[in-house]
Amino acid sequence: MKPWLLGLLLLLNLIIGERVDAENKIIRVACPSDIETLMTLMLKDLPSYANRVTQRARRGDRTVDIYNYVIIAGRPEFEPLPLTNLQYQPVVPDQTQQVFFTTLERQYSPEVAIELQNYYWLFLTPSSDGWRSVLLFSQLADLQQGDPPLPPQDASNGAIGQAISLWLKDCRAGVLTQ
Repeated sequence: MKPWLLGLLLLLNLIIGERVDAENKIIRVACPSDIETLMTLMLKDLPSYANRVTQRARRGDRTVDIYNYVIIAGRPEFEPLPLTNLQYQPVVPDQTQQVFFTTLERQYSPEVAIELQNYYWLFLTPSSDGWRSVLLFSQLADLQQGDPPLPPQDASNGAIGQAISLWLKDCRAGVLTQ
């Protein structure tokens, strides 16, 4: 391989974070069909996707607004809650999968940094071209010890919900790298 091409591939690797194997080929990851593998890959990338979503949403004056920064996402649980008695008889089989996971987030203010553990309940469904997000609920961590838990809220359009949608879109497009 020509040295200038190898240099260009290495520069590409540094700029967009794509991995190059020993034969100078970019290693792409196919979107997994099983939920456990999908969530393992997604939760690894979710903090960077969520942080990009929040940075894009910020206004020009960054001294006023306070945003959460996702540090880590993990601990997926795949045991679904029984919802069959809460719905009508389905016309088509329900293939929706439920996943619970947590995030550790940090919020900075001029005086102090606050760490929050947030809980998420994600509904995913398989489609002909890959997984789709159906709904995302969040339950934010209580800020004071002993406070009652906050009720779940629809977080589908929040930073984590948007990050999941973007990641799934990239996954379906086959542009995820290892």
